[in-house]
Amino acid sequence: MTTPHMKYSIRPFHAIVVFCLFCSSLSASANTLEVEAGRSYSDSRGTNTLFLENVFEPTPIGISRFSWAADVSFGWIDGRNEFNYRPGRYDVRDHAFVAAAGARFQYGNKADWYRHLFFSFQPTFNTGRTLALSSPYEFTSSLGWQTKHFSVAVRHISNGGIHDPNRGETMALLGLVF
Repeated sequence: MTTPHMKYSIRPFHAIVVFCLFCSSLSASANTLEVEAGRSYSDSRGTNTLFLENVFEPTPIGISRFSWAADVSFGWIDGRNEFNYRPGRYDVRDHAFVAAAGARFQYGNKADWYRHLFFSFQPTFNTGRTLALSSPYEFTSSLGWQTKHFSVAVRHISNGGIHDPNRGETMALLGLVF
């Protein structure tokens, strides 16, 4: 049996471990680091969000014009001060720290204008428990545009229906690319 104090004391530890793993992934030579900030919405209620994302060197998929790159991200979604939800197992006040690892896909050659478009999919570990993100395992999908120094993306995080409630978080993000 866990006490409320134990419930919250282990989460910062997980966040620190995940952050250290993320930082260790930065050592590869052809990575890009993105710092992304924006607003996340669930049930038409917004909150702030911040992500660090490390995208590795793209690799062609066979002889096609598609490529994929390993994509690791670490993010924070602020809790909401909403009191119109009745108390229950899940509410909206918990902060969520998420860690994700997956693949980013692009199409075209480096000179093509549409090469900047991307889609990514990442299995995600979640430390928060809210009406929007109710399980420790979530899925993150992003659709965006990235140039050499700037990115813009729409991202959705949800558990894919494996656990109720399954409202998810949908966010608009602007990023700086290093």
